[in-house]
Amino acid sequence: MKEVDWHHAPVHRFVPGAVHMVTASTLHKTHVFRDNRRFSLFMRVVLEGFSGQGWRLHAWAFLSNHYHLIVQAPDDGDFTCLLRELHSKLALEANRMDETPKRQVMYQFWDRCISDDNSYYARMNYVIQNPVKHGLVEDARLYPYGSAVWFEKNNRKSFCRRVFSYKWDKVQEQDDFDVVWKSKGEHDVLSE
Repeated sequence: MKEVDWHHAPVHRFVPGAVHMVTASTLHKTHVFRDNRRFSLFMRVVLEGFSGQGWRLHAWAFLSNHYHLIVQAPDDGDFTCLLRELHSKLALEANRMDETPKRQVMYQFWDRCISDDNSYYARMNYVIQNPVKHGLVEDARLYPYGSAVWFEKNNRKSFCRRVFSYKWDKVQEQDDFDVVWKSKGEHDVLSE
């Protein structure tokens, strides 16, 4: 299967079998996913959707108004259709919770096909450290809607050390979001 471009802004390039970084935003960067129940919905729908379609998850971070993923594409996936389906499901569930029928929840997504090792390691660390970047926690392992703990548990220590050795704060990605989250023990919620 060959590379496929979707010609609209932003351009989306699907490369079968390749690793992609995906960033998606809520409409107007609204804090739709603002409590444990909504964060859990956000993460569950997206992660189960990707893995259920044969995409291999490498790293993720879910915040109140956007998410980042590092995923490896299957040989026969359909990137745009998958995200359209997942974002529609998210909107239906979030609107049901908020009693806001027909509200548009997700707005747009950006993706990057990662073509070399240095870019891969830096972007992996960037996604894992994203809650730190946004000032939500000092240690990414303390953020329950990211992959830091999962990543360390499921990879060799040498691989983790290599990923964590790459500078994440120099990565240039679409990520100009204001997010607010406070940990309140068992009840992590968005601070209003």
